Amino acid sequence: MGLISPTKPAATCVGCFAWGVLPGRYCRACYTFGQLHPVGECASCHRAVPIKKGYCRLCWLQASLEAKDQVTVLEPFLCRLTCQQLFLSNMHRQRSQGPGPRIGRQGRRRRRPQPPPAEPVTAPVCWTQLRLPIALRRDYTRFNRHRHADPTNPALRAARAAAVALAEARGWTRRVISDVDRALVVLLSTHTADDMIRFSELFPALRHHGLSVGRTMEVLARIGLLDDDRVPAFDRWLAGKLSGLAPGIAADVEAWAHLLHEGGPRQRARSIQTVWSYLTEIQPVLLAWSGTYDHLREVTRDDVVAIKDTLQGAKRENTIVALRSLMRFCRKTGRIFRDPTLRIRIARRPDKVILPLASGEIDRAVATATTPAIRLILALAAIHAARPKMIRDLRLDDIDLGNHRITIGGHPRPLDELTRQALLAWLDYRRSRWPNTANPHLLLTQHTAMENSPVGKLWVTNAVRGLTATLERLRIDRQLEEALTRGPDPLHLATVFGIDDKTAIRYANAARHLLQTAAETPEPP
Repeated sequence: MGLISPTKPAATCVGCFAWGVLPGRYCRACYTFGQLHPVGECASCHRAVPIKKGYCRLCWLQASLEAKDQVTVLEPFLCRLTCQQLFLSNMHRQRSQGPGPRIGRQGRRRRRPQPPPAEPVTAPVCWTQLRLPIALRRDYTRFNRHRHADPTNPALRAARAAAVALAEARGWTRRVISDVDRALVVLLSTHTADDMIRFSELFPALRHHGLSVGRTMEVLARIGLLDDDRVPAFDRWLAGKLSGLAPGIAADVEAWAHLLHEGGPRQRARSIQTVWSYLTEIQPVLLAWSGTYDHLREVTRDDVVAIKDTLQGAKRENTIVALRSLMRFCRKTGRIFRDPTLRIRIARRPDKVILPLASGEIDRAVATATTPAIRLILALAAIHAARPKMIRDLRLDDIDLGNHRITIGGHPRPLDELTRQALLAWLDYRRSRWPNTANPHLLLTQHTAMENSPVGKLWVTNAVRGLTATLERLRIDRQLEEALTRGPDPLHLATVFGIDDKTAIRYANAARHLLQTAAETPEPP
């Protein structure tokens, strides 16, 4: 992959179909991609090409294009690809390095020594872009380091000192430290007193230069110069759910949703999944009421009963539960005079029958344990019945290897030998892979090793995704196995796994049903 002849005609890359003057049959990016990943069948376009996590480079680029400015996790976009947007070669992550191959870490050619200047170089002229009284946005994309950099700026000096302290506390690599320093030079070389750096201004500039946005924001927030003007994702989602409602009803529902999401003086915050579920269930009902009423105080008990009679099964139960929560909030805060959901009862659905996993399904899940991290995750789910969130939130001080104890979800329990060996293998790998990390969580990735946050949900469940024996099914199977082995005793299940009484009774009833069924089934002759 050397220099390209100036007379070479343009062609199409075999890997990503990009059009341009190529050094060979592949563009530079596809050539590097093929050196790092094995050849296989792409799960989206079904081509036999080098693949990364089941997808080729062309599908990764298309998913990145569809997910632009939305999220950073591309797996959901990869699963629903229906087309491919072709492009010209060398258009992704371009850097202004001039003609010729890349240098340093990105290439194999050493930087040539610069010839001495023929004339003495005058000092660069530093300019300052003052902020006008009107709301104009700074354009940092035009920043030129050679002409505009000012290392003597007080804000830049303070930010560099804060970056050094943060890097020591988080265990940043030298590359991350260098990228953050370059970003700070771009943003703060022309900084003036009492000025704030808005997210809407720094994001396009740092993306233009290929620099880290999140860690630069941490440094700016630490010295008090960040103005995060982003609209929270929850507010954008809530505004979409409230569109079409009557103003009076929308105001009550908005206050109720914020209380569920953020909590209050005498109410704990609910999970975001609960808020999503509640609003999704009652949105059609609220839209129907908005065509007749202006406020929720006009809704009567007959209206709620009419809604109840039109629904069935789980849909009816979930809708009534969400409406009851909304009306109780409005009654408590004085928004309505009477709760129309009082004394409206719904029959409780019978619990689903819990069945144990087949041995073949468990064997397929165990076969995916090819790394120390996956082996530890499967051991925690299949032996200690830990939920994925509990596994993600495990910290180093929750492990007591000397006393053979482990604390999962605030519930201490004995540490068996299989889990202990998986823990030791992971801790050895963690120590050798990230020796300088300051993250207190047990599980780490390349991204979270330089932060204090836990790993992502998709990363934990990625190994068994698509299998019958998921982490949740393994957890359920372990609790059912304990009830079948030690007897259907709810108190024993609650003590061992730290579950509540209703859940323990449910597993005990399921075990009792399975034991009675097995006893009534005659043995084959």
